[in-house]
Amino acid sequence: MLGVVFMVGSTVAFAGMHGGVRYLALEQHLHPFEIAFFRNFFGLLALAPWFIRRGVRPLRTQRFRLHVWRALINVVAMLLFFMALGLTPIVQVQALGFTAPLFASLLAIVFLGERVFLWRWGALVVGFVGALIIIRPGVGAIDVGSLLVLGSAATWACAIIIIKLLSRTDSSVTITAYMVLLMIPMSLLPAVFVWQWPNGEQLLWLGFVGISGTLAQMGLAQAFRMAEVTVVLPLDFMKLLWGAMIGYLAFGEVPGATIWIGGFTIFAAATYIAFRGSRDKAVGQAQAVPEMEAAPAQIAPEPTSTGAEQESLSTDVPTAPGKD
Repeated sequence: MLGVVFMVGSTVAFAGMHGGVRYLALEQHLHPFEIAFFRNFFGLLALAPWFIRRGVRPLRTQRFRLHVWRALINVVAMLLFFMALGLTPIVQVQALGFTAPLFASLLAIVFLGERVFLWRWGALVVGFVGALIIIRPGVGAIDVGSLLVLGSAATWACAIIIIKLLSRTDSSVTITAYMVLLMIPMSLLPAVFVWQWPNGEQLLWLGFVGISGTLAQMGLAQAFRMAEVTVVLPLDFMKLLWGAMIGYLAFGEVPGATIWIGGFTIFAAATYIAFRGSRDKAVGQAQAVPEMEAAPAQIAPEPTSTGAEQESLSTDVPTAPGKD
């Protein structure tokens, strides 16, 4: 039950952050690049107690270059996503953002050699059809914001693949620490070229965006730790409900039927892939147990320190900002 509460709270925080970004870009005329920098800056302040408690121990790694690449890709995804929020209604951005797992699934097939089953191809086709329902190519002009969201989702999918590679050797604590620390200077660089000093009201909104985004990520991670994926993942669709409410009340946005239909189609396809992947993994682990019991004389290799650290510390590590 508590996992459900964290998941619902996460969707509220994400929608609130998206509304804050759109307000700052549309009404306060702050450039999305600068908003992204403050998102990371205030997000770091929110995580400061965690860093103080951990110290420098999580920074030990032999794959620093890969951490840099992941942070760089993350920043690009965030910049594209924030630019889209300044151009396109919140619900439409959120709906198209659900395509990230679809892109990640494709990349995993190509770069990680994951096995391809007919059900996965079918789900991918259905998901991308949902995106076409929203964009409606050939019916009208394709807005730039929709293309930016799809670009952000595809870019974030690349970061997901790198996370999978890093998780083979580094703990989730190390991955998170480098993510948070590297994204601040990386997002500052493009912000410098469009910089304008924010006033008091803008700083309050920027702080809200940074803190709500971090709380959303932490709530999402906690929800998946405390409840089964099949229980909490469908609740992520509530982001569209909160986004629609914020869009209507703050900006007078009324999403059309195609956005709801396309968004549900994308979300259903991505959720199905996650469910089947989780179930297949569980079945594989269950089948591996008898094989291990059948060979008791074999001695398992001693786990590395990073593997042990992954198990012991991953229960309280907050997730780093992604494209949000």
